[in-house]
Amino acid sequence: QVQLVESGGGLVQAGGSLRLSCAASGNRFSINSMGWYRQAPGKQREFVATVTSSPTTHYADSVKGRFSDRRDNAKNTVDLQKNSLKRGDAAVYYCNTRTWRMQDYWGQGTLVTVSS
Repeated sequence: QVQLVESGGGLVQAGGSLRLSCAASGNRFSINSMGWYRQAPGKQREFVATVTSSPTTHYADSVKGRFSDRRDNAKNTVDLQKNSLKRGDAAVYYCNTRTWRMQDYWGQGTLVTVSS
């Protein structure tokens, strides 16, 4: 089992920046990738970014160049730095980890609101 706790959501103006953090506990050695998904009202949950154990980082096309996903293996944390935020980035952001056995774990979600 892996437990995830997120922090850092809130209200930000369009064009501003925000950083989300996620800390993993439990069976941390089973973790391969750590990253983020988001879900806007009325939409399906979508991939945002992830860092594998290689480490290799992958981003959704919609956030490339604006978001930066950084993982600290020693602390078992992953941070998502979001810059140049747009109204379309508003969503509930979920921390995600995937184990070597392809099992997904999710955080409780943190709300990001972007005002114009």
